Amino acid sequence: MKKLNILLFLLMLVLTPTFAQKKQITVEDIYNGAFRTEGLDVLRSMNNGKQYTVLNTNRVTGTTTLDAYNYHTLEKVKTIVSSADLNGIESFSSYEFTKDEKKILLATALEPIFRRSKLGIFYVYDIASKSLVKIADHKIQEPSISPNGKEVAYVFENNIYIFNIESKSTEQITADGEKNKIINGVTDWVYEEEFAFVRAFQWNTTGSKIDFLRFDETNVPEFSMDVYGTDLYPKPYVFKYPKAGEENAKVSLHLYDLKTQNTSKVDLGEAYYIPRIKWMNNPNKLSVQTINRHQNHLKLHTVDARTNEASILLEETDKAYIDITDNLTFLADDSFIWTSEQDGYNHIYLYSEAGPLMNQITKGDWEVTKYYGYDQNEDRIYYQSTENGSINRGVYSIESGGTGKKQLATKAGTNSADFNTNFTYFINTYSNAYTPNTYTLHKALTGKKIKDIKDNTALLNKLESYEMSAKEFSTISINGNDLNMYMMKPKDFDTSKKYPLLMYQYSGPGSQNVSNRWNGANDYWHQMLVSEGYIVVCVDGRGTGFKGSDFKKVTYMNLVKYETEDQIAAAKKLSELPYIDEKRTGIWGWSFGGHMATNCILKGNDVFETAIAVAPVTSWRFYDTIYTERFMRTPEENPSGYDDNSPFNYPELLKGNYLLIHGSGDDNVHVQNSMRMIEALIQANKQFDWAIYPDKNHGIYGGNTRIQLFNKMTSFLKSNL
Repeated sequence: MKKLNILLFLLMLVLTPTFAQKKQITVEDIYNGAFRTEGLDVLRSMNNGKQYTVLNTNRVTGTTTLDAYNYHTLEKVKTIVSSADLNGIESFSSYEFTKDEKKILLATALEPIFRRSKLGIFYVYDIASKSLVKIADHKIQEPSISPNGKEVAYVFENNIYIFNIESKSTEQITADGEKNKIINGVTDWVYEEEFAFVRAFQWNTTGSKIDFLRFDETNVPEFSMDVYGTDLYPKPYVFKYPKAGEENAKVSLHLYDLKTQNTSKVDLGEAYYIPRIKWMNNPNKLSVQTINRHQNHLKLHTVDARTNEASILLEETDKAYIDITDNLTFLADDSFIWTSEQDGYNHIYLYSEAGPLMNQITKGDWEVTKYYGYDQNEDRIYYQSTENGSINRGVYSIESGGTGKKQLATKAGTNSADFNTNFTYFINTYSNAYTPNTYTLHKALTGKKIKDIKDNTALLNKLESYEMSAKEFSTISINGNDLNMYMMKPKDFDTSKKYPLLMYQYSGPGSQNVSNRWNGANDYWHQMLVSEGYIVVCVDGRGTGFKGSDFKKVTYMNLVKYETEDQIAAAKKLSELPYIDEKRTGIWGWSFGGHMATNCILKGNDVFETAIAVAPVTSWRFYDTIYTERFMRTPEENPSGYDDNSPFNYPELLKGNYLLIHGSGDDNVHVQNSMRMIEALIQANKQFDWAIYPDKNHGIYGGNTRIQLFNKMTSFLKSNL
């Protein structure tokens, strides 16, 4: 008996460390959704300001419901509509109320076109009668219900239509739409990607007029890529894509009058781009933003819809470029809120209806990162900013005169607010590097928390069983700047040991990777690598955002030059640390970050031994007009800016281990970029690894794609770093 007890005791000693040992994150865990955060899906305030709606999906049955909740109690008030009660609709993925909230536009069977554009089957649901009306039997784009709730305007095959809900009749208001030639009412590829909108038409406030943009793509060069699919022969996919220096679509503004059924063109003078259109509160006044090709001279016009006459409300110029935002807000008298970097940081300004500046509302060496809106009754403007540090986000309010600032949600980390219609409440979404999203209800005037709504405690509890390392935030002094940085070390970190270093960055203009927020997919992969014995570091170099316009715009005309210098200098400085193995330094990035990783292993070949570039730009000559020329002007104006930092012009510099990855169906950064890099390396007789993912776009996902991709990247690092 004693021998048995001794054996059991010894067995427990052996097994106890095994039971206590924490699991390592796997790529399969990450991309099978093991660490998915819970949220509030498609949350919108109702007109009464007392309730909000959320789209809920039953993951077992697939049923979708649109449910209303009480702000004060957070209790569910009612289900407004359930797909279980709708004949022929298994689920819906988005919704839009009419102005009076008596009808709802429901989206089903959505099919992506590009990054933001979709086709779908749409219905109008009448809440009182519980009746359902299908707008069209075919898939359409960007339906929008009129303010009076009687019509729906939409785009089909590049033309605009108006559907009458009561009579179920359809009127076609443009007829010249043609693929790869004329587009009415939705944007072309480059506007969608770079000006970040798709719907290029709007109802005025009474529903009596529609404005729309018309794109003439006739002279825009075509890009063609093969779609391999599963058929015997691949099929070419051809679309208009203006590369840097090439001709853009000719864009014009038009007004349609529903009563007269007349369409008229608006003369905006020498308007090269029209990145925003927005009706004012006056139903006969339309605001239009235009910007020149260099994107450094912006004009805000007002158009009188009765006469089609345009006049200028505001002009802004910049020595480099001006970013386009959605922050323009018209107050009751059509005076307006505007955000600008004109004093060196992004701030809020108030202008009169006629255009003159009334006052600058926010000031300081920090950035306004979101404008939430204006409560006219309380004279309070609500916004998000970096006042509590560039890696953090806080929610604040201020009077229109620039006084009476209040801190509403400023705990270190990332705070983001969703206000109700009358600005009495807001739901704050908060996270930091150690806390997944939590949702809390607050009083808008004071910021006082009323109660908790939802958190991700279950996820935190789950992660307790995994090996997780902290993100250590700091700054690193590089090339005269204190750059934001985070470092992740193994849990059993030992200062007497030497660790391989993997750097991660994106580095694009105005971007931010070093941010005090909860994990994304890449963060979990980095956790996995750290548990394997790597140190992972991210440094936001010059050109990144939220530290003022001078810091961001220093890279103007020389994209990737200073950004590359900063990453190389940071790697050198980090290699001086006693616990970093200076002979095992790697870097990786995606898209702009892929360009960076490629440049770093070439121009920093004495610093970096390994690099992974996913979907990289390798020449800005291959990228689109709006993005590239904003930062570089045209190739004709700035040839050295384009070529001096194009890695296929110096492939002979490669010394280390290089993995190049691209999707063949990438409509954004074309696989042409990687093919040119591959050919240059071949002709330089350089050995490297590469992978092409058939028919995958810039995101390289679908099915097991991400799992296979990140396992490939993991194996590459284990073998070469």
